[in-house]
Amino acid sequence: MNTTPILLAWSGGKDCLMTLGRLRADPQWQVVALLTTVNRTYGRIAMHGVRRDILQAQARALGLALLEAEMDWPGSNEAYEAAHENALAQARMRWPGIRHCAFGDLFLQDVRDYRVRQLGRAGWRAVFPLWGEDTAALSRRFVGEGHRAMLCCVDTQQLDAGYCGHAYDGALLDGLPAGVDPCGERGEFHTLSYGGPLFARDLALRRGESVLRDGRFQFTDFLLDEALG
Repeated sequence: MNTTPILLAWSGGKDCLMTLGRLRADPQWQVVALLTTVNRTYGRIAMHGVRRDILQAQARALGLALLEAEMDWPGSNEAYEAAHENALAQARMRWPGIRHCAFGDLFLQDVRDYRVRQLGRAGWRAVFPLWGEDTAALSRRFVGEGHRAMLCCVDTQQLDAGYCGHAYDGALLDGLPAGVDPCGERGEFHTLSYGGPLFARDLALRRGESVLRDGRFQFTDFLLDEALG
């Protein structure tokens, strides 16, 4: 059976890591690269605030190429779409015939519809390997399979800031307040994946400072500790 090359939209967190595992288990697909939107002004993954050197270390540890869709800050949706389309054009040059990109979205229909439209304009198709899965079961599977992640951003209007920087583990899942999705699908929190069965080796990370931005979003900085790696 011939495999179809596919990009994976990569935020650095747990859902896209689970998506990678699902794609690698499916003989239809061959994941060739991660596609990440990067804030060029600060050198960090957009939204999650993860440092670029950690992003690059993730790609190396996962054995995948990395395509960065760079944006300046503050950006706009138009700038995001232009950066994304440019990255897709680079992918076509590098992997002729590639026309699929996978996302780790779970149940937000408006987000899925937007991705389908955005890729469709460029002649691409969006793939959603985890779509519709029960997030409580998925979160427990992530932990049970030995994947490792930390909370790197918390929306303090939905979850207490004290959760930021916490390991994404069974204890965290047990303690989440009612109404908070265990996968953070409504934006309650974002994660940074750094180890487990899909990584050639766990990343050595050191926790940095935690700061509140825009009066709402608590970010915990993580640094790549090369001395430990």
